Amino acid sequence: MASSLTNSHASSQYGENPVKKGEIRHNEMGSEVVEGYTCKPKDYDPNKAIMHYKTLLLLCDDERCGKAGKDNRAAHLREMIKEMGLSKGKNRIKISRTGCYGACRYRQVCQVTENTQANGNPKNNAIWLKHTHQFKDEQWREIFKLLSEDETLKDVLDEENFIAMKVYE
Repeated sequence: MASSLTNSHASSQYGENPVKKGEIRHNEMGSEVVEGYTCKPKDYDPNKAIMHYKTLLLLCDDERCGKAGKDNRAAHLREMIKEMGLSKGKNRIKISRTGCYGACRYRQVCQVTENTQANGNPKNNAIWLKHTHQFKDEQWREIFKLLSEDETLKDVLDEENFIAMKVYE
């Protein structure tokens, strides 16, 4: 039953391999991990700051979008980010899976959120990419490169990649 306990955080060097009984492992923040999980800390410290990220990508992985991707897209993108050296440091890009955004006609959507309290580019904050399940690895690498270099995505990528958002005034 340990697999039912495994959380969705497969960003560590262990991927989706949860801690086994009797094994001691530490997550990327240096906390000991709970048995059956890949990164959940045993001892919760409410005063410990969360790990810095420059860019957070919220990838829809709910029923329809998850089926559209047909693979563990988030884990694959995390591996790509590691290969590019963007999983740590001041330009860290974090991938999180979400439930349904209600944008199924654009499946698989991804919201880009920049950490504007630190070094994030405000022009890339709160933009939405659509049909990301169709993006090739080269497209993702280009997006990660642009984000890490503070390029504005809308200045470089085709408009067809973005979801238009209604702005209320």
